[in-house]
Amino acid sequence: MARTPASSTPDAAAAEIAGLYERHASAWDEIRARSRFAERKWIDQFADLLPAGGAVLDLGCGSGEPIGRHLADAGFAVTGIDGSAPLIDLCRTRMPAQTWLVGDMRQVALNRRFDGLIAWHSFFHLARDDQRRMFDVFAAHAATAAVLMFTSGPQDGEALGRFEGERLYHASLAPEEYRALLAMRGFEVVDFVAEDPESNGDTVWLAKRKGRAE
Repeated sequence: MARTPASSTPDAAAAEIAGLYERHASAWDEIRARSRFAERKWIDQFADLLPAGGAVLDLGCGSGEPIGRHLADAGFAVTGIDGSAPLIDLCRTRMPAQTWLVGDMRQVALNRRFDGLIAWHSFFHLARDDQRRMFDVFAAHAATAAVLMFTSGPQDGEALGRFEGERLYHASLAPEEYRALLAMRGFEVVDFVAEDPESNGDTVWLAKRKGRAE
C-alpha cells in the first residue's frame, strides 16, 4: 500500500466509510454481484479449518454476497455485522435464516464466541489505531482454536481511493506488526500472501488460535 502524505489524508476520511456504503449500497451490491469471486480459494481455505456447522462472525459483511452466502450454503451459522443499514437489509432479505446486525465492528460486544471470524475488505478501511484495537475485539469473540482471516495492505501506510465519486479510505500496518498483534492474542499465522495475484491483488492473513479462549 503506497503511503499517502498526511496533508492529503484528512483525519475524517476513515469516519466517512459507513456513510459512503449507506449512500452507495446498491452500487456496491451490483459490483459484488458481477465479481468473479476471486477470493473463493481463501474462503474455502478458511472454511476447511472450521468445525462442521460452526459459527462464523463476518465483520463488515456488506450485502452478504458472495462470502456470507457461500459460508451459509456450506452449512455454517453466519452472524454478519455491517455499519450500512441498507446492506444489512439486503442480507436479511436474502438469507433470513442467518443473523444480520447493523453495527460498528470496532464496538462489537456480542458476549459469545465464534469458531471463525472474517473481516474481508472491511478491516482495511479502519484507521491504524482502530486496527490495533480490533485485535482485542477478535480475541473477545474467538472460541478455542478459532480461525481468523482478514485483508490488509502489503505495508504500513494510508491511501485514498475513489468509489462512486467519493474518497475511499484504506490503511495498513506493517506485516511484522500484524504478526505481533496476532501472537499477543494467541493466534498463529497459518497462511499469508501479500498482493495475491490469484485474488485480485488482496493481501490476506489467515490465522488460528492456539487452543485457548480468554
